[in-house]
Amino acid sequence: MRPIAIRTRAWWRRARTGMAQDAGYSTETVIVTALLVIMTLAVIGVIAAKVTAKVGGIDLG
Repeated sequence: MRPIAIRTRAWWRRARTGMAQDAGYSTETVIVTALLVIMTLAVIGVIAAKVTAKVGGIDLG
């Protein structure tokens, strides 16, 4: 019975340590992803504005 308790305690320590080490990684990933989305939307907005300006400048008559 004792070796099981020792193994369980060791496993639990490793699990907690692993969670503490990776705690900031997910936050960093969310921030980087949000910045990439914002930049992408800005680029799409610029391209849409330029295309709209070009289309408005076409003379059909």
